[in-house]
Amino acid sequence: MSAVPTAPRPAIAVTTGEPAGIGPEISLRAAWAMRAEVNCVLLGDAAFLALTASLLDPAIQVAALSVMALRNGGLPRFGPDRIAVVDVPLAAHVVPGTLDPANGRAVLATLDLALEGVNAGWFDAMVTAPLQKSTINDAGVAFSGHTEYLAEHTGTAQVVMMLAGLPAGAAAPLRVALATTHLPLRAVADAITADGLARVLDIIDADLKAKFGIAAPRILVAGLNPHAGENGYLGREEIDTIIPALAAARARGIDARGPYPADTLFQPKYLDGADCVLAMYHDQGLPVLKHATFGRGVNITLGLPLIRTSVDHGTALDLAAQGLGLADGASMEQAIRSALEMVAAQRRST
Repeated sequence: MSAVPTAPRPAIAVTTGEPAGIGPEISLRAAWAMRAEVNCVLLGDAAFLALTASLLDPAIQVAALSVMALRNGGLPRFGPDRIAVVDVPLAAHVVPGTLDPANGRAVLATLDLALEGVNAGWFDAMVTAPLQKSTINDAGVAFSGHTEYLAEHTGTAQVVMMLAGLPAGAAAPLRVALATTHLPLRAVADAITADGLARVLDIIDADLKAKFGIAAPRILVAGLNPHAGENGYLGREEIDTIIPALAAARARGIDARGPYPADTLFQPKYLDGADCVLAMYHDQGLPVLKHATFGRGVNITLGLPLIRTSVDHGTALDLAAQGLGLADGASMEQAIRSALEMVAAQRRST
């Protein structure tokens, strides 16, 4: 009786981020730890990553591929005994903890390659290690962040930033999406419009269904003002904008509830059964999420025509300067695992 062939491991592109930070270390460690279940293909300088791997753990085996080999023949089917690294050479020697603008364009090239690979079918998803925006800008390329870059290069008019993680002792993950992202606080109220909220809610609802396999998502929405405006005494944004936007969303079949006062919304009695919380601005929702899940959280970009996850922290240059072995790779492992789960959910829905 012949053996039943096993399905190939999903292939996920992992951009290794700022080389002077902890990105290369956590990418290698996570890819090696999860090699039995996922084929993590690292995108970065092959020689630098091979050296880093040998210093981290001599057992870690890497196999270098050229971009040309990928373009000519696709992704080879390596077994779990080694990690594939697609070589994107750096321009300058790496000093841990010290930024070098000479390497900025190479970091950006890994994002371009990940996008190319997902579009070509080499990769099922992409996971990004943290990069340093200033290094890319200092290299002469205007760059405001992963999310904006990926939206622009996929022709996506609007994306939504969502962070997710499993709080200690919780049975279900906490997901927090943002109506606005990196804006000065004085600009937030003007940025919240009925049309904008409609687009955000449509994206959240669609991606929770298609990429998370949630058949009927339930979204809880925070108010903008203290006490959700207290019937207009503390601001009219809830009355004039948020409430009508939620009513319109419900008319489109989206289960969006609120607006709730943000200072009481993040309690188990409200979150029980909820699939996502929509916060109005960055520091309204993310402090709660990061307090509950930091180091285990995942940054997910909704609205893209692909799956992209990332860690919930930055480059940690100060930690990288102290040497290898100090960085915590839990968030990178969870980002990879979340991408895996989303790949599986998307396959089930198609």
